[in-house]
Amino acid sequence: MPDSSLFHQPESLEGKVSDAEWQTRVDMAVCYRIAYHFGWNDTIHNHLSARLPDDPEKFVMNPQGLGWHEMTASSLIKSDYAGKDYTKSEFRLAPAGRNFHSAILKLRPDLNCVFHIHPLSSVVVSATRDGLLPLDQNSAMLYGRVSYHDYEGLADEAEEGPRIVEHLGDNQHMIMWNHGLLTVGRTVAEAMANMNALARCCDNQMHVLSLNRPIEMVPEEICKKAQDQIYQRYQGAPGGTLEFKAYRRLAEKLDPSYRT
Repeated sequence: MPDSSLFHQPESLEGKVSDAEWQTRVDMAVCYRIAYHFGWNDTIHNHLSARLPDDPEKFVMNPQGLGWHEMTASSLIKSDYAGKDYTKSEFRLAPAGRNFHSAILKLRPDLNCVFHIHPLSSVVVSATRDGLLPLDQNSAMLYGRVSYHDYEGLADEAEEGPRIVEHLGDNQHMIMWNHGLLTVGRTVAEAMANMNALARCCDNQMHVLSLNRPIEMVPEEICKKAQDQIYQRYQGAPGGTLEFKAYRRLAEKLDPSYRT
């Protein structure tokens, strides 16, 4: 028989929190399971956070100590910007994650979800001086729309959060030099779509540069054309809605415990 101490199964919060909070928790649990499936997370590290739509001064985020493969809707910790937690749990939020996630959500009320990861290819790209290059269709659409933030050590200092917000500007994608990736969104689905696009661009770039062959980059005017085409297609509405439905179906197939 397996050791039950290896498994963390918190009591379900369904029916004990508002419908809006529960839906946000379930959506975020989808993100953790799919991010794990994609190989994005670093064991028990990295963080995803989302503002609660019916209580915008509070957000939910994964606690330190749980792997993303075991995250459930009820595992998330609800907290506020002052650092007070509202979810009963044996786990706590990591200081680094709490600091800059809460700062972004507090200072940017137009944003409702924050993703931060550092899989291999993102670390490789974040350590190369040129940053993200326009090598394919996806990176062309991100050309000029990726912000950068210098590495300042472990993000334990509350003062770093406002600097991240300042450097992010109006963009929704960020490469944190020598560190990893950060994306934001007006919805959970949009933040997930943004991260999928940025992470895949890093994957492609790492493989292209490893060939050690002359590089054909997308010209700037074609990058701008592709960006205009995408805007005309979606009219600036939050992206990722259709993709997120597919992610939910995949999470259900992989392990439906995410929604407990």
